[in-house]
Amino acid sequence: MRRRELITGLAGTAIASPLAATAQQPLLPVIGFLHSGSPGPFAHLVAAFRDGLKEAGYVEGQNVAIEYRWAEGHYDLLPSLALDLVRREAAVIVGAGGSPALAAKAATRTVPIVFISGGDPLGRGLVSGIDRPGGNATGVNVITAALTGQRLALLRELVANAALIAVLLNTSNPNSASQLGNIQQAARALGQPIHIAKATSERDIDAAFGSFSDFRPDALLVSPDPFFAGRRNQIVRLAASHALPALYFQREFALAGGLASYGASLADGYRQAGIYAGRILAGASPAELTVTQSAQFELVFNLRTARALGLIVNPALLARANEVIE
Repeated sequence: MRRRELITGLAGTAIASPLAATAQQPLLPVIGFLHSGSPGPFAHLVAAFRDGLKEAGYVEGQNVAIEYRWAEGHYDLLPSLALDLVRREAAVIVGAGGSPALAAKAATRTVPIVFISGGDPLGRGLVSGIDRPGGNATGVNVITAALTGQRLALLRELVANAALIAVLLNTSNPNSASQLGNIQQAARALGQPIHIAKATSERDIDAAFGSFSDFRPDALLVSPDPFFAGRRNQIVRLAASHALPALYFQREFALAGGLASYGASLADGYRQAGIYAGRILAGASPAELTVTQSAQFELVFNLRTARALGLIVNPALLARANEVIE
């Protein structure tokens, strides 16, 4: 055999073998991961989801694939992103948030859905029952709306005699109407005057803080929203520049320099959702998996920020904290 023919034959064998091996490998089941935010700010929560998957026996890239779809704060894109995951023949769709879960539910009645919902999954039509969901969806209820009154009361404790509290609200969030009703109800119950500052974009956030010089609020309450979570550095920086004490809904805001945060542990909720996704991949039916509730709550204070604001946090409040940043 000529040398050139020998080299060609060996090269062909080297190329063909991997292709043959690849063709023999079974396709991995696909989890569709649908989120209304952006990947960067939520990377730690995706890691918690993967941890839950691992607990259930699934590791991304080894025995399961994950297709990520991020709406980047554009809620109107969620329906098309959900349909894309259905067309991708995802074995399970994870709706990370109430709006993504509803978009997934509207896109399919057959593909199993695991939601991480901050609202009432029964009232929103995601399930027909909590103990026995009865359809193609189940998941984790992460309490957010029920904490509205507690957050407002906590902010009043932090900032004694606050004459006016501003509330930052994303009106493009499909839950904004219920959020507004909850905060107004809580404010009436406490006798606390509030001002609603609406923001649906980065520019709106800047404008909202710019408007504070006109009515001079004594404190700020930031409403739960994935877009705000993704812009936490911007919001924390603006609150500091306006010397405005602010209470947030996620621990990550306090870690970024925010004064305080109070809310359910999203990391725990995402971890539990990973476990449920793994159980469904292993054959469990979402119709029979009880909707679980994330029972971990986090109260965090940043004392460095408090000192910068000239604010003394009541020792009784600090005693209730899960974490104090010195």
